[in-house]
Amino acid sequence: MTAAVFDTALTRAFGCRLPIVAGGLMWLSDAAYVTACARAGIIGFITAASFKDPADLRAEIARARDACGDLPFGVNVSMLPKLVEGETIAETFRLIAGEGVRFVETSGRNPEPFLPILRDAGIIVLHKVPSVRFAVKAEAVGVNMVSIVGAECGGHPGLDLVGTVVNQALAERRLTIPFLIGGGIGAGSQIVGALAAGASGVVVGTRFLVAEELGAHRGYKDAMVAATERDTILSMSSVRNTIRTLANDTAREVARLEREDPDIGIAALMPLVSGAIGRQAYATGDVSKGMLSAGQSLGLTDRVAPLAEIVAELEAEAKVALARLGVPAAAAKAAE
Repeated sequence: MTAAVFDTALTRAFGCRLPIVAGGLMWLSDAAYVTACARAGIIGFITAASFKDPADLRAEIARARDACGDLPFGVNVSMLPKLVEGETIAETFRLIAGEGVRFVETSGRNPEPFLPILRDAGIIVLHKVPSVRFAVKAEAVGVNMVSIVGAECGGHPGLDLVGTVVNQALAERRLTIPFLIGGGIGAGSQIVGALAAGASGVVVGTRFLVAEELGAHRGYKDAMVAATERDTILSMSSVRNTIRTLANDTAREVARLEREDPDIGIAALMPLVSGAIGRQAYATGDVSKGMLSAGQSLGLTDRVAPLAEIVAELEAEAKVALARLGVPAAAAKAAE
């Protein structure tokens, strides 16, 4: 019966063993990471934006394809909220389709203009949104599945700041396509709760920042272990691009500038919020600078460990939660 509980629209569509998506992590979700995800029984997404040269993205996809074999992986395409001059989103989607990628995670804005490219290639599209009202729109334009990440998430929780539990209750009422729940997910009991609320799975980001296979400095991972659920901060709402990050020197300075001048504008903030600054933390382990996306599930990052070990722990916790509900197979397994 336990296996049946984890047999969802997500696992059937993506061909993974557990209903867990490892959300795309800018600069960090590469071939090695998604391969570790696949081998652990979940699915991960290479972040296309981490590879500025199309040839580099093509090579990274090839590395993942060779390493994963028949196991699933996808590519994340994060689009800016508004169309910008010279953007190459369509070309990125065509590259992904040409490489035979089967799964794409989109976010940032309405993917409707690009869906024909993906549909023609038979690609399953998972669109990530910060609240249910955007998920309703995504369903209307024809995505296959949506993930809804609540205010607890690391990265961009949107402007509504609706919490994860409320999102999942609203999604059950308002959506007909499969949906996933994210934002603060870092324990197996939360997976069971999401499935019970009608979700087909969960999205996990912050909890996996301490995975050994993640290409970040050990000092960075140790800092994530040391951090708690109280060590994040929201900023950049003044430019309508709210982000939850580690509460470090940079994030606190950005928040201060916004308090003092609510109309400050993105140009004045760029010397602090540039992604290149944050990227240095992953290389050096110095987490005092840069906008380092992290959610409130930092409170659940208790050690650096292989990704498969973290996933196994989530699965074991989920089975214990099922046992509390009297699911016989889970109860038997938990007693072993």
